[in-house]
Amino acid sequence: MPKNTTEPNSEEAYAYTPGLKVKEFEVVTKTRRLPLIGEVLVKQGQEVDFDTIVARTKIPGAPIMLRVADLLGVSTNDVPKFLTKKIGDKLQKDEIIAKYSPFWGLFKKEIKTSETCTLENYSSATGQCVLRCEPIPVDLVAYMKGKIKKILPNEGVIIENEAAYIQGIFGIGGERNGEIAIIAKSPDEIITPEMITTEHKGKILIGGSLATLEVLKKATEVGVKGIVVGGIRSVDITQYLGYEIGVAITGEENIPLSLIATEGFGEMRMSDKTFKLLSKFAGEKAAINGATQIRAGVLRPEIIIPIRKGTVIKKTEVSNETVKGMRPGTPIRIIADPYFGEIGIVSHLPVDLVKVETGALVRVVEIRLGNRNVVVPRANVEIIEE
Repeated sequence: MPKNTTEPNSEEAYAYTPGLKVKEFEVVTKTRRLPLIGEVLVKQGQEVDFDTIVARTKIPGAPIMLRVADLLGVSTNDVPKFLTKKIGDKLQKDEIIAKYSPFWGLFKKEIKTSETCTLENYSSATGQCVLRCEPIPVDLVAYMKGKIKKILPNEGVIIENEAAYIQGIFGIGGERNGEIAIIAKSPDEIITPEMITTEHKGKILIGGSLATLEVLKKATEVGVKGIVVGGIRSVDITQYLGYEIGVAITGEENIPLSLIATEGFGEMRMSDKTFKLLSKFAGEKAAINGATQIRAGVLRPEIIIPIRKGTVIKKTEVSNETVKGMRPGTPIRIIADPYFGEIGIVSHLPVDLVKVETGALVRVVEIRLGNRNVVVPRANVEIIEE
């Protein structure tokens, strides 16, 4: 627990801190960039859907090392004489790349390729040939439905759209899209496997306070694309993935669905605003991404629901709470141990620096968590932007 080195001297102190967004209206922009230089397939101003391929490239195939000298039983210097192909030649599967017929042709030694590839190089020093497998095509999809705002030549695009935008505190799984289906009757209801049916295949399920391991297994079996709930138990995530996962960075897990916890770990009631907003867009198609990065370069899991033309919404730019910053009475969420995921109310913002357990002097915030007060560095909290 941090220890105060000075007495707080201003009840009117306030501070700005970034917050999670739960907004019915947001102009969302997404930069979609290829991992390597490639070809952009769309035009500026073009409307794209979630799965529209906006750019394409190819990444080099894996190398195959062939010990030609050893396989033929010849000296390393003699390898070039027995190659049937030149550098740069393309070979089909089972095509002969080198052959040797000793003892006046009484014996034949041949080396064939195991798959389609290209002869990239050979070394007279080692007697090895380097084959390169076929390039692997990479398609970059839009992820978010919207309009192409800008073309990034040979790299990708920037997409823009008006959407409802919700950020969670933690998630796993990558980019997916599907129709929103509300399966909980209230934000504090625990999801059970029985709530998930074959009708939910390909959909994003909105629950209440908790999704258990059994729910994740049932959702996987049915073919659910995503689950959004208030809380998730870390032990269930570990058992579902088969290994322990940290909260520093996620999103690359090899799983068939994406999971987002909007409030934290354990059984946690989803905020009323989040539940009501998601319920309002039931039946609409949304993009979801569980990728989370807590450390430098914070990345939050997100739900993006493009607003259909003609839908009546309340357009707000930035909440008053965000503009004013954090002050006594502001609801906040803690984003670091030992109180990770807990929600409380700012009770006081000391102006002077405070020494924490590490010995560093930092600015802190006093938070009311239920019936107790805790003190944490301001860098470890965030307000919820609405």
